[in-house]
Formats: sequence, structure tokens, C-alpha cells
Amino acid sequence: MSEKGGPEFLQPADLPRPSPGAGQVLIRAQAVGVSYAETQIRAGTLPFPLPLPAVLGAEAAGEVVEVGEGVDAKLLGSALAGITGGVGAYAEYVLLPAAMAAPVPDGLSPVDALAAAAPGAIALGLLHRARLEGGETVLVESGGSSVGTYLVEHAKEFGAGRVLATTGAAAKRERAERLGADLVLDHGTPAWTDTLPDVDVVFESIGGTVARRVLDHLTPGTGRMLTYGLLSGEPAAITAADLMDRGVTVTGCSGPGWAGEVFGTHYPAMLDRLATGRSRAYVDRTLPLEEAAQAHRLLEERAVMGRVMLIP
Repeated sequence: MSEKGGPEFLQPADLPRPSPGAGQVLIRAQAVGVSYAETQIRAGTLPFPLPLPAVLGAEAAGEVVEVGEGVDAKLLGSALAGITGGVGAYAEYVLLPAAMAAPVPDGLSPVDALAAAAPGAIALGLLHRARLEGGETVLVESGGSSVGTYLVEHAKEFGAGRVLATTGAAAKRERAERLGADLVLDHGTPAWTDTLPDVDVVFESIGGTVARRVLDHLTPGTGRMLTYGLLSGEPAAITAADLMDRGVTVTGCSGPGWAGEVFGTHYPAMLDRLATGRSRAYVDRTLPLEEAAQAHRLLEERAVMGRVMLIP
């Protein structure tokens, strides 16, 4: 990507094969993940410092072909899935920090492992941080998104008594209901928060003024909001005064400490869940790596029901 703008700015290019530095592994990628946040970075609507030109992408899985200083050479030839810690994954060869990669369990394809690992790990991290006490009502914003799907699927396992979700498309609404949502609201309706019942915990991924409106429905004194996304392109418009008036808490789930927890603990745990049948991968389709621009179009048009994965 040489400049920010539309999907057409994602163009195939021949670049030198990278070499791993200390603590890194180089994989021959067999699957590359595409996220909605990457469409926002490309368009310039999400605050993200990115020197150009750049290779987008943060998730890749494949065979380890080279290791850097301090990395066990026994990893050579093994299959790993992980994140880059930034960008660089839309490529045939991808550098991963060894600390942010995990073995792909036997019997799992690189596509399924990668499709589920990151969003599932984020969902597990959010559910752990929510400290659900049993019987509480939770709201999952964007319950049809990659992370939202796993939040809906596993919330009751972690102690939620009632699960509310928001979605847009009818198909995503139906899936959320199948996965355990007791009530699904259409977040495409401008005043959807007016019909929102009171909730104890909110998994907030939209940001902007939506977060402020949802805050009015949090249980005074004990309500918790966990923010982890900016689907609106803006951070949650919440002030300290908003919290003091209600006695509720807002936890920002981002930054190095959060990433270390998610990818050090919950990422391998999610892969184990997949391998043992306690969760599943939601893949809408795979596309050749050179069709990354089309993958972005599909995500921007909300035309998918699961992950879009690129195959180098």
C-alpha cells in the first residue's frame, strides 16, 4: 500500500524475503487473516501510525522456515499461528515474534486455526476481565463480528445469565440467536439504544456516541463496560463525570499489557478449544493473496458471515 484510500490502493508487489531478528520466526504463510480494522487503517479512518509504503496485515499461519537469535531451532518445520505485532502479514513470507505465536494443533488446518485464534482469544480475554458473577445480563455490541460471535457463543459458559447482542444483517441476527443470544437488537436503527434493557456488563466495540448512550443502561454502582474496538472510527465518547454520576466502571482493553495477556495466554487456549471441539472456526471464504483488495471490499460492504482469509 503506497497511500491511504480505497481498496484499489492494495496492489501486489515483489519484495525481498525478510530475515528474522532476535526473538522472531519467519514463516512461509499458508493462511493470512483480514480484519475490519485493517480496512479502516487503509482508508485512514482509524488512528494508526503507518509509514508508507507498507504491507498490511497482522495475522498469519504457516511453516517456520527460519528462526532468529534466541529462538529454539526446534521450531523449524513446525506449523505456527500468530500475530505480527503490527503489520506485514499480507505476504508469502511473514515475520512473527515467537512470543506471539503458538503451535497449530494436529488436525487443524492453518485457515481454521488462524481464523479463530485471534478473535477467539480476544473474546476469552474480555470474558475473563468481565468477572461475571453468575446470572448477570450482558450486552455484546456487534454480535455478528468476529470477536462478537465468540462473545455471544461463550458468555453463558463464563457466567452470564442473559445475553443481549446487536447485529445488522438478518443472517447475523439468526446466527447470534442460534449461538445463545436471548435478545438481538438491530444496531442499524439510529435509536436502538432507546429499547435497550438495563444490563450489567457491556462489551463495547462501536465507540463514539453509541458508547455514551449505552452507558445510561448500565446497572448503577456495579455496571461494567469493557471497550475494545472502534468500529465507528472514534473512541468511546465517555467522560469521568459520566462515570462518577453512575458509579460504573469502564475498562479499556488495549495496549501492550492487554496484548500480552491475550496472545500469551488466551491465544493458545483458543487453539486448544478448537482442537478439542469446544469452539469452532467461522470462515466465510478464502481468496488468493493477490485479491486482498477484494477481501477489503467484502468486509466494508458487510457482505460476509465469517472471516475472510487470504491464501498466499
